[in-house]
Amino acid sequence: MKLAFCLFNYFPFGGLEQNFLKISTECLGRGHNIDIYTMKWEGACPAGAKLINVSFRGKSNHDKIASFAGNLATILEQKQYNLIIGFNKIPGLDIYYAADVCYKARIKKQRLFLSRFTPRYRLFSAFEKAVFGKNLKTEIIIISEKEKINYQSEYDTEEKRLHIVPPGVDKDYIRSSLSLINRNNIRDKLGLGKNDIFLLMIGSHFHTKGVDRSINALACLPLAMQKSTYLFIIGKGKQKPYAGLAKKLGLQNNVRFLGSRSDIPLFLAGADFVLQPSRVENTGNVIVEALTAGVPVMATETCGYAVHIERAKAGMILPSSKFSQKTMNIMLKEMLLSEEKDNWKKNALSYSDSTDLYNRVMVVADLIEEIGAKKKTTAINT
Repeated sequence: MKLAFCLFNYFPFGGLEQNFLKISTECLGRGHNIDIYTMKWEGACPAGAKLINVSFRGKSNHDKIASFAGNLATILEQKQYNLIIGFNKIPGLDIYYAADVCYKARIKKQRLFLSRFTPRYRLFSAFEKAVFGKNLKTEIIIISEKEKINYQSEYDTEEKRLHIVPPGVDKDYIRSSLSLINRNNIRDKLGLGKNDIFLLMIGSHFHTKGVDRSINALACLPLAMQKSTYLFIIGKGKQKPYAGLAKKLGLQNNVRFLGSRSDIPLFLAGADFVLQPSRVENTGNVIVEALTAGVPVMATETCGYAVHIERAKAGMILPSSKFSQKTMNIMLKEMLLSEEKDNWKKNALSYSDSTDLYNRVMVVADLIEEIGAKKKTTAINT
């Protein structure tokens, strides 16, 4: 098939982008042709795919996206693709890979009523409705059971158009790094002692991921515990305000930013706990990565994959309907002192051995082929 893959921006270390790369590589490996349409691309393009930068104008982010979408529609009208597949919400898609939370539901929950009258809201809500609205053709690949409920609540999207797929963790890649040698090496490189506590956060967009929440919780630990507890943050984001917060709280030596990394499993091998106190999170892939590595997790219930912590009995879930920093402070202390730590690790490994956390890419590629075949049959019969 000839496929058009569309997304706003690509940089190598984002969760959506990593899944985009894996899915496109799998489709290319199955013999399909792929043209990639984007506003901005950082890093190497999948071998065999054609990268097309679409022009756009505008000062604000939503103006740029509106311009991109309009120019993209004009280009696609002149092409003949079997399927148009979007990794962001764009009108006119055959398939949408739903990596984002429901925008309309999020704004209702987190913003004032007047925010629904802004140009930004009008654009993003219109684009979302153009994908999820009733009686539309777009088939939707859902990666979060929780967000499926949110989307259907807002748009009454037909069940038959929604296809839930499993997480896409690379189990072999993670497990191959889980050795005592690797654990000791990475902790030595980070300057950690044998009894020091290694807290790990992974992800870009530090505000969304709740880096400030973790720093504040670390600051509220008893002083003796605080001195031997270290928070390491891996990902792309604006470090300065969070480094400033750590310094203000006297934690400049306990909070460290490591930038984007491609050797995440080594850090999972050395970590004692993973924190994911996100404000908004469709899934939270690091949660299932941590469970696969046998690392207990604390995450907000807003994370789509927090359900796996509960099912695995491998950590703690923070209430997020009305997040309380005080509650997180208390729960972090309880977690670090818990006698369940060893059981959490065993439970995480057992759960990740008995649950499909791995086959997303294969399932998505199968769905693309299935939907493409159905569209072709429909065209022949009409």
